[in-house]
Amino acid sequence: MTLWHLLLTLLPIVVILCMLIGFRKAADISGIIGWAVISLVALLFFETSLGVIVRSTLAGLIRSFSVSLIVATSLLQMAFLEKTGALKRIIILIKTIASDNRAVQIMMINIGFGTLMVAVGATPVSLLPPILIAMGYSTYVAIALPAIGYDSLCTYALLGAPIVVFVDIANSFLGKGNEISLHQAGMIFFMFLPVVSTLIGFCMLWIAGKWQALKEGWLPCLITGAVIGIVSYFTNKFDNFVVLTGVLCGIAVIIVMALYLLATGRKIIDKSKLSAEELEYEKKYPLWKALMPWMLLVALILALNVPKDVFNYLYRTLKLPVTGLCADGKPLDTRALWQAYTWIFASVVLAIPFMRPTAGQIKDSLAVWLKRAPRPVFAAAIFFAIGEVMNMSGYSMAAKQFAVPSMVKILADYSAQFFQHSYGGVVAFIGLFGGFITGSEASTIAMFAKYTLTTAKNLHMPLAGLIIITAGLAFGGGLASVISPAKLQNAAASIDKIGEENKVIRIAFVFSLLLTIVTSAFVVIVLKVKGI
Repeated sequence: MTLWHLLLTLLPIVVILCMLIGFRKAADISGIIGWAVISLVALLFFETSLGVIVRSTLAGLIRSFSVSLIVATSLLQMAFLEKTGALKRIIILIKTIASDNRAVQIMMINIGFGTLMVAVGATPVSLLPPILIAMGYSTYVAIALPAIGYDSLCTYALLGAPIVVFVDIANSFLGKGNEISLHQAGMIFFMFLPVVSTLIGFCMLWIAGKWQALKEGWLPCLITGAVIGIVSYFTNKFDNFVVLTGVLCGIAVIIVMALYLLATGRKIIDKSKLSAEELEYEKKYPLWKALMPWMLLVALILALNVPKDVFNYLYRTLKLPVTGLCADGKPLDTRALWQAYTWIFASVVLAIPFMRPTAGQIKDSLAVWLKRAPRPVFAAAIFFAIGEVMNMSGYSMAAKQFAVPSMVKILADYSAQFFQHSYGGVVAFIGLFGGFITGSEASTIAMFAKYTLTTAKNLHMPLAGLIIITAGLAFGGGLASVISPAKLQNAAASIDKIGEENKVIRIAFVFSLLLTIVTSAFVVIVLKVKGI
């Protein structure tokens, strides 16, 4: 294939980028236009039949369920909490935490609580900005901190959806008999966490108060990074604990920061800043009732993942595959009874007898959900479809093989030729680019993981090298959260300050660039240490 085909492969990506930046279109609109362009290029220039394009699109939409349906069910859960008054009670609680130590407060709320919430399906960029405003933080800080706070653990967001997506794509790439486990991937991915988490903590302190905040908060920041590193090491040693990494790291950070406050003679809870109305609401609305959906969800997830036999049955045996859809004939494993979206929905239903919402509150929750959910759900799904069309472009169903090299293979071949063994030093920037476009680490993995794996294979890297390279891609995609237009706009909208996100993105871009440079260097170091 020629340089012309490389340019054609890059064209849809350039179109998406122009739609997002140049025309400032939303992620769902940009995604559908990008899908149309990439489908047209596949049809006209890569000998891809319409049947392959349709099948690949549908397969991509189904592959997206581990993300798109989590978005759908988590938005339902948030609407339910909001309309039943539970969210208001939760906000009152968080306002009282570590109110006289801003550094610890930032670590507890934005890394600890933010990571825990995103791990069980909530959305920190929707939930935390109103809380931070109520606690006295500026609009700029309230938008920026929730977007960057959980970035290091994006791989384990939504109950491990991104790393599960990676393992599925990697196993499809490696073929039967060469599959990797969640544990194998996790023991590579976790190595990035202490470094990235600590640096993100310092970035958050700088955003909140520059040098003074760094001076006051360096120790809690270092402790937070160390805690995440230790907890993630143990969770990634076992398949059934990998997807609990975000949950357990978030809980651990909250507990350790609380112990730090006690050790330094500070209050963990201080109600002095609550208004009379908030104090009255606190008495009227029990905290256990407000937290019931999340408590049920965490209990369900632990029950399904901690017992090894239960995890093995739901994850390895009961795969509930969709067959006859993929152009290459391979089944699509849905694992619907293991996936988080099933249990997020279940947690809402099971919470109803405890919370006793009125019929009106349930009706309002559904109305808000139907208003909010469709576009972000579609945006999460369409980029999986784009990735699948790229992966299967050039495939002939009649011949059961690729008639011409796919777009992914062309990108990989040219990348290997151009970067050669310095590829590890740039892969995180490819992830950053993908995360900026798609607004999601899981979507970045869906679009670029096969390309990254193919490039690494072209460079004759062993299996460990393939995982390390893709970990760099994934962390780059996670770091893009702080510059993702969709996430920042979401945060701004939650405090009725749309437009303010443009001020945040300028400084956020600098931080994301610096963190990606460090991640790239870490990829190179790990490859050298492993002798690759």
